[in-house]
Amino acid sequence: MQLKNITAEIFVPDNTPVEKALQRTTHLAIGAHQDDIEIMAYDGILKCFNNEKNWFTAVVVTNGSGSPRDGIYAKYTDEEMQKVRRKEQKKAAFVGEYSAVVFLDYPSSTLKDKSNSSPKEDIKTVLSITKPQVVYTHNLADKHETHVATVIRTIQALRELPEEIKPQNLYGCEVWCDLDWLPDKYKVAFDVSQHENLSAALLGIFDSQICGGKRYDLATIGRRRANATYFATHGVDVATAIIYALDLTALIKDTKISIEEYIAGYIEKFKTEVVERIKKIL
Repeated sequence: MQLKNITAEIFVPDNTPVEKALQRTTHLAIGAHQDDIEIMAYDGILKCFNNEKNWFTAVVVTNGSGSPRDGIYAKYTDEEMQKVRRKEQKKAAFVGEYSAVVFLDYPSSTLKDKSNSSPKEDIKTVLSITKPQVVYTHNLADKHETHVATVIRTIQALRELPEEIKPQNLYGCEVWCDLDWLPDKYKVAFDVSQHENLSAALLGIFDSQICGGKRYDLATIGRRRANATYFATHGVDVATAIIYALDLTALIKDTKISIEEYIAGYIEKFKTEVVERIKKIL
């Protein structure tokens, strides 16, 4: 597989030949940064963990050079942080029994540059070889511009694939900004209650981010627990951890649908639900 950047890398935890590791993929996550995948795509990790039929592959699009840093990492250069974050992602892949991790190694600025097609082409290349059944990425209402750029490049790449190798499902998941605001009937609720120890281990591996001043581990577990408890107003909890996602599959099945209008439609549905609830009681 030929990727654009000479610094790109494919890591296979169990030393299976790269081509075979990619081709056995059933669930694929495409995240902007190291640790995004463990936050948003734990459903896919769980579905493949200790399962010989399902295999999880992660694609990390950016090099992670712009992350905040503190503690022992406070004086690390961008180049040093990139090495640390790549090493952490490899550790997570080993612990989570991933089939492979693909590091595309782009600066965020390149990913967000609409005139540069290289990130989209690399994502398309990975998708063409892995042919996953399910793809997880960021959601279009995320407030982090690099995350939004990642989901847009992913949609653009998927739209260019032949119909016969497009995934069955494309999900936009929570990282920066949750999806609690979505009306319930439009939420995809992934029950990720199992293997809490694995979830904690994966999130805790990213020491450079946690000690760098952001407790993503606690925040992520807290969000999942909050989602589980606040999911139903008149029922007991049926899960201890839930990740919300927005189904983006329609955007790759019908390439004429406007990406911005698609997410705007869900925002309008939220507005309608809130207004109707208030009117009902006034």
